[in-house]
Amino acid sequence: MVKKGLFAGGALLLLLGLLFGRDAVSYTTTSLGWVRQSVRDSVPVSFELERARKMIRDLDPEIQRNMHLIAKEEVDVQGLKETLAAGEKSLAKSRSQIELLTNDLKKGDSNFVYAGKSYTSRQVEADLTQRFESYKVKQATTEKLAQVLAARERGLVAGREKLKAMQAAKSRLEVDVANLDARMEMVRVAQSTSEFNFDDSRLSRTKDLVKDIGARIDVAEKLVNADTTYTGQIDLEEPTSSDITEQVTKYFSGEESTVVKLD
Repeated sequence: MVKKGLFAGGALLLLLGLLFGRDAVSYTTTSLGWVRQSVRDSVPVSFELERARKMIRDLDPEIQRNMHLIAKEEVDVQGLKETLAAGEKSLAKSRSQIELLTNDLKKGDSNFVYAGKSYTSRQVEADLTQRFESYKVKQATTEKLAQVLAARERGLVAGREKLKAMQAAKSRLEVDVANLDARMEMVRVAQSTSEFNFDDSRLSRTKDLVKDIGARIDVAEKLVNADTTYTGQIDLEEPTSSDITEQVTKYFSGEESTVVKLD
């Protein structure tokens, strides 16, 4: 179905190009791009974030496969190392035996005794020739194995680095998506807050009422604390005499202790 759509789109562009020239093709491709962008912009961000999380989770099987391949390669490389070590040990032993036989033949003796058995110089020479040919083949094989091992080890190192890079990239993507999700949540909170249109008229009326009640209580408190003289109370203060003679008599008789000093 996709191939048919692509074929139909390509045929349409070709037909427009033949009929109306390059401008028509340019307009058409621009329109298709605009439509694709419009469709992409219409998709909710939350849907795209979930899609991104799913794509990140889909990386796990590939990472697991790579881990399995690396583990298998590590086992194979270890086997090659052991094979190479055994081959080098066998090669060293063969060389030692070849050098022994060579040195014995150089002595010019006609008979040689090895492991309690006697051999002629011709037998020793034939055995040396066979051993030497076998040694050269074994040496070439060991060298080739060493080259293979070196190549496999380089590949293993590269595979490990690739796996680490993939795991690190996955971790970074998870952090990025988490940050985007947090930012989107903040946008949602800001949007929901801006959508609230409070009617504060009732609040204002309530404040005015409370203020009025407070003012009335203030007036009541002042009335309670006011110094008010009530009628019908007993006068406890003696009236002051207005007779001047009586005042003078009391003054000089010592009833009042006021002394006037003259400078």
